[in-house]
Amino acid sequence: MMRCTAPVLGHIRGGGADCPVHGGRYGSSYSPSYYTPPKTRAPSGGGGSSGRGGGAGGRSTRPRWSPANSSVTYTTDEVAALERYRQKVEATGPRAESYDLFLCHAWDDRRGIATELHNFLEAQDVSVWFSERDIILGQPFMREIDKGLAKTRIGLVLITPAFLKRIQGGGVSEKELSELLARDLLIPVAHGVSYGEIREVSPLLGSRNGLNTDEDSIEDIAKKIAELVNL
Repeated sequence: MMRCTAPVLGHIRGGGADCPVHGGRYGSSYSPSYYTPPKTRAPSGGGGSSGRGGGAGGRSTRPRWSPANSSVTYTTDEVAALERYRQKVEATGPRAESYDLFLCHAWDDRRGIATELHNFLEAQDVSVWFSERDIILGQPFMREIDKGLAKTRIGLVLITPAFLKRIQGGGVSEKELSELLARDLLIPVAHGVSYGEIREVSPLLGSRNGLNTDEDSIEDIAKKIAELVNL
């Protein structure tokens, strides 16, 4: 049996003149239909909405301060949140006998996640004022924190459930946070809490979106911070 060539080859000539069914002496009032290969979905590129962030927060943007060979990726939301801190770093510039960061954390986290973050930052050549290391036994605690704040270019606030409890109850963490908020020099890093939960305790702190360990490993967060403060 003769078969129409259109589904496979298409009607190549003369509206199907070369088709054994619809062309030549077999022709009729047939209106030719042309074969169209099925469309394939183009792979998503850098500007797509793929990634953990999705949508506008997809991992599709590289901030201007991030080197081309960087191993970490950023969401557009992260870049928008971090830009303000980068401007502060650039405006402040390096100072003699100073630290890149003051690590503000809850006392409960000092030997856990705070030490882990500190160690990853130092592995990236970021100098960090960290109370566990920089306050020597016997020194006046609050005075040493005061001097540490004076020597740092920018603050890093590790926000955990323990930290939120501490600032609600007052104490050292609350005093450190108050000073950093007053200077408008702090990068929030949420760990085990959402920014909605942070806003319930501290609207000022919760309004400063930053980084979150739900989105990145603590090591990648340290790399992002290192890129941010490097001049």
